[in-house]
Parts: sequence; structure tokens; C-alpha cells
Amino acid sequence: MTIAEQYIVDTYSSMFAGLNLVSKIELLEKLAHSLKQEQKYKNEEFFSSFGAFVSNKSAEDIISDIKSHRKFNRPEIKL
Repeated sequence: MTIAEQYIVDTYSSMFAGLNLVSKIELLEKLAHSLKQEQKYKNEEFFSSFGAFVSNKSAEDIISDIKSHRKFNRPEIKL
């Protein structure tokens, strides 16, 4: 934990000192829920990055399609 993170934790801790027991428990539940959601989101984000492109064409066919559809705007200069 960095010094800045420790400072933030200490600051929030002092703010929560004045809360009653029920409020503190509710706060803990919401924190635990947010941690579970964050982990779930990270896993989904990681696994969704795979398999974004699906094709039955071979790699050579895909490459030739890409190369054949290239358009260049610069006019050729004849020397």
C-alpha cells in the first residue's frame, strides 16, 4: 500500500468512527459487494478480450482480402 493509499484509508477510517453500529455494518456489506463486483468485472473483461474475430477463412485469405481492399490517397509521382 502506498503512502497516499494509507492516508486515504486513515482519513475514511476517522470519518466512520462516528457512525453507529448498523451504519458500519451496512458500509462493510457494500464494500464487500463492490469488491465482488470488481473481481467479476475484471474476469469478464479479461475473457471477453479473446475471440473477438471469428472467421472460417484461412489466414492467407484474410491477409489477401485486407491487402486487396487497401486504398491509397497519395498520387504516384512518376520520375
